[in-house]
Amino acid sequence: MISPTLRQLRYFEALARHGHFGRAAESCSVSQPALSVQVKELEDMLGVELLERSSRQVRLTGFGEEFVVRVREILRQVDELGDLARASRRQLVGRLRIGIIPTIAPYLLPAMVAGLTRDNDALDIHLRETVTPKLIEELLDGRLDTAIVALPVSEPQLTEVALFEESFLLVRPAEDAGKPVPSRETLREMRLLLLEEGHCFREQALSFCNIGMGAARPRELLDGSSLTTLVQMVGAGIGITLIPEIAVSVETRSAPVSIARFEDPQPTRTIGMIWRKTSPIAPQLSGIAEVVRRCAEALRPSTPAPGNG
Repeated sequence: MISPTLRQLRYFEALARHGHFGRAAESCSVSQPALSVQVKELEDMLGVELLERSSRQVRLTGFGEEFVVRVREILRQVDELGDLARASRRQLVGRLRIGIIPTIAPYLLPAMVAGLTRDNDALDIHLRETVTPKLIEELLDGRLDTAIVALPVSEPQLTEVALFEESFLLVRPAEDAGKPVPSRETLREMRLLLLEEGHCFREQALSFCNIGMGAARPRELLDGSSLTTLVQMVGAGIGITLIPEIAVSVETRSAPVSIARFEDPQPTRTIGMIWRKTSPIAPQLSGIAEVVRRCAEALRPSTPAPGNG
């Protein structure tokens, strides 16, 4: 009878996810030889190779691709057994794995973590910051319990709960303070600095400017890896950018820039929490969402009226 251990399955899943023995071992907090031995024993037990090994990388065999799908479902169900026990308690305890997008994380996390641990010191919070597609993938695979993203995500297996709505503000050089706020059409003629591909905020900003896949791109559009980079580039006179309202107080305090609101209808986005509809701790996650909502509301900045710097 073939009876793989949970340890073997977790090590194999990590290897399939990272495609590298060293990184997989690091993610599992074990040595590389220990992980390698367990995966090899799993292959011997099954009587079939799961991996194509080379000096540079690891690839899954055809069977390995099919096998990892089943493994992830098994691991997700095993993790939910623990969640089922936790769900029987009124207050959530133990590990809580939260994902969050980079355009929210630096500004919300300090207050959010403080708020969650203040209400529940038995909570062991694990945080993961990355872009929305990866968060959804990890949530569906059971590697996260919940995630904070821009809504909607339109994934049938996930519950979406809105937390707050925020505007996009215009950031331009300090000497531009008081000038008329450019229209969407004018923005398309300016040097617009945006986050690199993969960030949902980039697509939301492009959408506001009416710049689709086939439309003309803004003049000399530049890509940055963080909002901090974009704002500092604006301060250096390189262009203009848009940032979410929650980021204003942090990102503009050390840069010679001016801030202005757009005329109505202003560009906005809705930030919310998502989790699996099948999650046993869904009721507790609803309570977590309410704490996060209160923390976000307390961070609401005082921002200028349209046209003011």
